[in-house]
Amino acid sequence: MLLNWRTLADSDFNCSAGREGGQVVQKATCFGRELRRRRLAAGLTLTALSNRVHYSKAQLSKVERDLKSPSRDLGRLCDSVLGAGGELMALIPVRPKDAKAPRTSDEEDVWLMALSGNGQSWFQPLSRRQLMSMGVAASVGMNIGHPETTSLVGDATLLAASRTLFDNYRQFGQAASPGALLPALIAQTHSLRDLSVRTGVGTRDGLLRLASRYAEYAGWMMQEIGNDQGALWWTRYAVELAEAGGDHDLAAYGHVRHALITLYRDDAAQTLDLARQAQGSKLPPRIRGLAAQREAQGHALAGDYDACMRSLDRARALLTTPASQQDGPPVIGTTNLPDPVGMITGWCLYDLGRPREAAEVISGQLALVPPHALRTRVRYGIRRALAHAMAGEIEHACELTDRLLPAAATVSSATIATDMRALVRTLSRHPKNAAVRRVAPELSTALQVIISK
Repeated sequence: MLLNWRTLADSDFNCSAGREGGQVVQKATCFGRELRRRRLAAGLTLTALSNRVHYSKAQLSKVERDLKSPSRDLGRLCDSVLGAGGELMALIPVRPKDAKAPRTSDEEDVWLMALSGNGQSWFQPLSRRQLMSMGVAASVGMNIGHPETTSLVGDATLLAASRTLFDNYRQFGQAASPGALLPALIAQTHSLRDLSVRTGVGTRDGLLRLASRYAEYAGWMMQEIGNDQGALWWTRYAVELAEAGGDHDLAAYGHVRHALITLYRDDAAQTLDLARQAQGSKLPPRIRGLAAQREAQGHALAGDYDACMRSLDRARALLTTPASQQDGPPVIGTTNLPDPVGMITGWCLYDLGRPREAAEVISGQLALVPPHALRTRVRYGIRRALAHAMAGEIEHACELTDRLLPAAATVSSATIATDMRALVRTLSRHPKNAAVRRVAPELSTALQVIISK
């Protein structure tokens, strides 16, 4: 039985004037005309273009005649095949959600966590005014002040133990759902912040910097459960903690984290703007390298191959130092990719409309990822399957997808679900394919599990 996946996949973009407004309609209409113009200039028939982008001739015809709005998947493929250099992609409307950073005022929300007796947890934003009325505002404020005591015996042990615990949480996060990890990360963040006022000055700064890493990780897990507002709040809180501990560089990495949110919203312009704000010459090479990687991803969304490759080259030069330290604060960014620039290159090639090249690069990089890094393997494994599907290799894409579904349900990632939805859309164009019919129920179930968590 064929499944209707439209309830799980994003619906096709409808650019009717009544729903989207004049400017959006004009852009979508321009895409159809420009696609036809470029196709004819390249000497391609609709059939020839259909064979290259793996969309039906009928669908392409409807797009050219403005009877059907273009998806971004179709746009990136046509842009690449016709050598448009991002000009076709620029004609596809982007409707990102508001991803502005939370305000910093007395009315700003503070996120509180509560645990129920059955082990479930929830997170609720309250304004500082509400907290003051409850008499608990002081416990969440950033007025850390001076240490209450001199350095205590065992301060160094406390810091080292907390540092080791963070590494354990990072490893735990590779094999567990983000919702299961968040309560511990939030509790540790506040515990370290509170401990910092009871220790010596030297240990105080170390505890605050470590607390900032816990908060930054909590922000990432918030994004993984699909809570972008929470992700931005915890990232900003991480910056405040780091600055209180004497680390003024994490603010730049906060832009890189914010850019990840806009990246998943297909907002190339904002992704590029945020990534460029984190590349000042006085910043540490690792932060600048990670920002250059994010800039490359922004260029890929915009369809600019040359600018993307230049950014990746810059990132590789900056990320020459291995991301593994035993002493000092935890490494910023991923620690599970032996060659992060190599993997991001594959990611970018997909967004540049070169799915076959992307699949080849990601396959080589996945062979280097350690077996315990389950979340990482699923994230890039799903993108590899998506790349194969976009390249028309449907059976192989289904085979790869089938292997990943149990792990995808386990790690339960909202960001991974974005690529899973794209995979649903792509496979749904081949409803008669036996492999698609076989994997459809399992893929639908896995996606429903992630959405419901």
